[in-house]
Parts: sequence; structure tokens; C-alpha cells
Amino acid sequence: MSEPGTPRTQRLRHEAETAAARFPALLAEAQIIAASVVHGTHGRRRPGSGETFWEYRHYRREDAASAIDWRRSARGDQLFVRETEWEAANAVHLWRDGGAGMALASPGRPLKRDRAAVCLMALASLLSRGGERIAALGETGRARAGRTGLERTLHALAEGPGSTRAIEAPELPRHARVVLASDFLDPPETTAARLSALTAAGAEGALLRIVDPAEEDFPFTGRTRFRDPGLGANLLFGRAETARDAYRGLWREHGAALGDVARKAGFTLITHRTDRPAASAVLSLYQAIAGLR
Repeated sequence: MSEPGTPRTQRLRHEAETAAARFPALLAEAQIIAASVVHGTHGRRRPGSGETFWEYRHYRREDAASAIDWRRSARGDQLFVRETEWEAANAVHLWRDGGAGMALASPGRPLKRDRAAVCLMALASLLSRGGERIAALGETGRARAGRTGLERTLHALAEGPGSTRAIEAPELPRHARVVLASDFLDPPETTAARLSALTAAGAEGALLRIVDPAEEDFPFTGRTRFRDPGLGANLLFGRAETARDAYRGLWREHGAALGDVARKAGFTLITHRTDRPAASAVLSLYQAIAGLR
């Protein structure tokens, strides 16, 4: 165990303080964006209390004991919860990729991870104002409405790990809506498999593809060393500009393949560069999600 003042303790404390300091800044930016977008949107609160039975699902640890249907559960060895139609259809689950590659940023631009968080936090605020139930997929449990649901989701989007396990083995109610924010630089087949896991659970939604300008433009010249943030591998170019045309061709191919994957899964793909206003991406996401119900 580390003692107070040891290098490990100091490092962990610094990391915790840095993470905590980021949240107010990200939240403030998200609130400004949400305020600028909300004038062009309309509330989507639905009438009714959600009493129409939809289906049974297995009890999860985050469920209240009062939600258990004891009559159905008594038929076997497992606990079941009654899910109503309005509650199932009125849930939006948000996921922000926490992979190493999302920590990339060109000079003067935000980290891809932070821009993804800000866009989803602004979207969460808009959805909450419209009466939606929201959650951070894989981190906050079932979707919740009101201030509690919003605050839990905002913190998770800003500071949570963003593990891919949340989308590879999703725990979702049927017919939930999902928004995934990532750079989606994995092979298209990987993204297709993850979307397949979501659609198998009855989910539909949107992908927010976050792009740093340097990734698309490839502005590098001269002797340049590139490092894979996930694998730590290095690639050295004597004259980086000689690879520009080939790189841009591969970049376009990857984007087209990603678009095909999204369409086949019934998801909307929205691409956003970090050198452009985030409000346009948030509005596009909101409209895409609103169009699903």
C-alpha cells in the first residue's frame, strides 16, 4: 500500500484532481451549447404514466425492490421486473469512448474525448428538458428522468472510463435509443459487430464520429514520427508529405465503410471535426434521436 507522499500517491492524487477540475469546464461548455440549440427544438414530454405493460426482464442490481414483479418471479428461481411500453421507448443511453486514441488533440483544439463528452452532455441536457429518461451506457444503470438522472449521466460522460464492454455486451431495455460517440477508427468489422450486439437488443440510434483535423487533413511534412496511443507502436517517415495522398485515400475508404456499417444497422452517422462548432453536431444528434420515436 502506498504511503502518503509517495510518488504513486502523488500521481494518483494529481490525476484525480485533474479529472475533477475538468468536469466544471466541460459542463459549462455543454450548458452553453444546449442553451443555443434549445431554441430550435421543442419539448417531447409524452402524456401518460407508462402503465401499459411491455415485457418482463431480469432484475438488475440497480433496480429498486419495489420494481420486482413477485407473482412472475415466484414461477422460477429468478427475479423479474415489469417494464412498461412508455418507459422502454422513452430511454436514451449515451456512451463516450474512453480509449487511448480519444486523448488526441491538435494544437489549440480540444481532446477528442472531451469534445465527445461535451456533445453528449449537451444532448443529455436537451433530452432531460424534454422529459426523456437518460443513462450513460454501462455506467449509471437504468435510465432515469429528472435532475438525478441528468447529474449521474453528466458525471459519467465527463469522467467515466467509457469501456467498450458496455457496447459489446449491452444491458438495455428493448427498443432503447442509443448514441455512441467515438472516433470509430477500429476496423469497420469491429464496429459492425458492436452495432449487431446493440440491434440484437432492439436498440437503434446514432453514431457521433469525432475527428481531429490532423487525422483528416494529414498536414505533416518532413521527418515525422507517428505513435499509436493504444499499442505504443512507432512509425517514422523521412518525408511525411509523400504519404499524404495514399493516407487521404485510405481515410475516405474508411469513412465510406463506416457509413455503410451504420446504414445496415439502422443507425445515423454524424461526423464532427473538433475545429468546428459543437452545436451543429448536438442539433443533428437531437434531430436524429427525435426522429426515432
